[in-house]
Amino acid sequence: MTHLSPEQREAYIEGAKALKGSDRRLFKARIVKSLGRGGASVAARELGWDRTTIRKGIGELDSGQVIKDRFWERGRKKAEEKLPRLLDDIRAIVDGQSQTDPTFKTTKLFARITAPAVRQALIDDFGYTDDELPHVETIRVKLNQLGYRLRAVKKSQPKKNTRNRRHL
Repeated sequence: MTHLSPEQREAYIEGAKALKGSDRRLFKARIVKSLGRGGASVAARELGWDRTTIRKGIGELDSGQVIKDRFWERGRKKAEEKLPRLLDDIRAIVDGQSQTDPTFKTTKLFARITAPAVRQALIDDFGYTDDELPHVETIRVKLNQLGYRLRAVKKSQPKKNTRNRRHL
């Protein structure tokens, strides 16, 4: 059973923190190989290193081939990447239903249409299917990004007639 001194532990951890990507994996693999049999277990237990990362680093060290991380391919794609015409179609729907700020204090456009109504109009008028369109919340975010502000239309309220009120 291999035990590391506190100085070794600190040096290995700090050395790994200073590196990124394949350099970090190769560093960890070299340390594990220098620890001998059971080195991966010792590194995982005492240094807090991930066994999968160590295994990947040993594979890189043995083969001499660096594995590319391809971070740019991770994550969910934006709705406009999947549906290139989506923003133009949203704009076409909302432009007829929007108005500028009545006080002219801002340049914001206020849409008198809701995000669920925009989604339904995309299905009805532009031929999108329910499955391919993003969720209503995503459409609401896209409306905000396009500069539209969703605001409920105020209902007209009758003026109070104070003249006919009786004072008791």
